[in-house]
Amino acid sequence: MDSQKRHPRTFSFEFFPPKTPEGVEKLRTARRTLAQLRPKFFSVTYGAGGSTRERTLETVLEIQAEGSAAAPHISCVGSSREDLRAVLAQYKAHGIRHIVALRGDLPSGAASAGELRHANELVAFIRKETGDWFRIDVACYPEFHPQARNADEDLGNFKRKIEAGANAAITQYFYNADAYFRFVDDCEVLGIDVPIVPGIMPIGNFSQLARFSDSCGAEIPRWLRLKLQGYGDDAASIRRLGLDVVTELCSHLLAQGAPGLHFYTMNRAELTSEIWHRLGL
Repeated sequence: MDSQKRHPRTFSFEFFPPKTPEGVEKLRTARRTLAQLRPKFFSVTYGAGGSTRERTLETVLEIQAEGSAAAPHISCVGSSREDLRAVLAQYKAHGIRHIVALRGDLPSGAASAGELRHANELVAFIRKETGDWFRIDVACYPEFHPQARNADEDLGNFKRKIEAGANAAITQYFYNADAYFRFVDDCEVLGIDVPIVPGIMPIGNFSQLARFSDSCGAEIPRWLRLKLQGYGDDAASIRRLGLDVVTELCSHLLAQGAPGLHFYTMNRAELTSEIWHRLGL
């Protein structure tokens, strides 16, 4: 963990581009609440195969117009180099200097995986096309990517993204701090010394969280899963336990030198704001 303590702390919040006019209004309200906490940046996700490309950009431009820094996601699966070149040119034209580069998912029913198959190829492509214009964040997986054959392969994949020119990493969410600390130690051994910022998922809805976690390989510890399950439809108890568990996780991570926190807000402000205030940030 020693290398992480050298990096300045950054706090950031993630949104997804809303699909409906009601969603747009809901996100505006959440964003204005969270902007008061002065995060380093807001990131905005990018649908499978770039399916939300225009909405991602619209959301980013609105965030920028309100005076906050914003980082759009960009993914390569299902896209050609020409598509990606156009997206990068569009971001550059709007003065965007920070992006989150991901492999991404193929939209269901899509025929082709595109010209670039892996995030390290995307990072190398961005650097070749745009030099040092963008600060590039990439993803990493303390509990290992669900498609990795083994832990060493996954660490090797992460190292390739950094060597291709990434500046920092944001982790998949987790509830087991030891998984993060061990992952960071393994990265140090490989000579990876960029900031590795923990991704934090507040707990508001158990069935939704269980569904997400099963699909992305994030583990909900057995004791926590059973306790949350046991509350059934008692939303207040789920929220209360979730706030306690996630606040304690964040507090432990920061105390041990994590270089900030990145909150997956699900376009809502309440839980993230409450954790933030409990942490005294």
